Amino acid sequence: MAPVGIRCPDHSGKPQGVQRMTRGIQRASFEGTGAKATKALIAINVAVYLAELLTGGGVNGTGSTIYVKGVLFGPFLEQGEWWRLMTAAFLHYGPLHLILNMVALYWFGSLLEERIGSGRFLLVYLVSGLAGSAGALLWPNGFSAPTVGASGAIFGILGAGLVLERQRDYVFGGSALGVILINFVFTFSISGISKGGHIGGLIGGIVCALGFTRFGRGHAAYGRPGLLGVVTIVLVGVVSIAIAYWRVKSYSI
Repeated sequence: MAPVGIRCPDHSGKPQGVQRMTRGIQRASFEGTGAKATKALIAINVAVYLAELLTGGGVNGTGSTIYVKGVLFGPFLEQGEWWRLMTAAFLHYGPLHLILNMVALYWFGSLLEERIGSGRFLLVYLVSGLAGSAGALLWPNGFSAPTVGASGAIFGILGAGLVLERQRDYVFGGSALGVILINFVFTFSISGISKGGHIGGLIGGIVCALGFTRFGRGHAAYGRPGLLGVVTIVLVGVVSIAIAYWRVKSYSI
């Protein structure tokens, strides 16, 4: 049993016997290496923005069919277009918005993915995106404010990193809390930023990571999430959708 503290993934998980080696191979096949999921997500976001430009969206992409069909906007959800809870996380309002989010995704996403693996990382990212959409709708005036961007999912990455660092696994060099606080200063200082989306995404990422630890009984990176971890991830996604549904229905009454 390894001591509590920083554990080097290159040594703490070295195969010891056939059983350990088999588990390592199975884990690697699920998780992958080289932050492939992070790079794939960046490629998808950039491709979507380019598609917005090619379909007549202008530099901000707002006039394109892709933007119109994918933006998070409460009145459209009232019409049953619930896919917007997810598609909005892959749309961006102009090149600066895209660049800032993709740089953050690369910096923090690569570090987290290398630590917890591609499979778990993708789950955190996608579920945090849903939680961010729910938070955006809950925020005052958020129902009628068109919202796009990957920042909710990125805050989820930061939230997951915060959980790891509380376990003394310094995935961001011990700076997770500081980065979150600095980003919230910008969030509440600049108009036009989805405050509810950032808060919702952060909460989603924290809860997902806690699920991976089985709420303190294991380690988010090295332990097995088990049934409790899987159920937690599913519940965060379901609760996010349920909150969005409640917000839409309560607004329309």
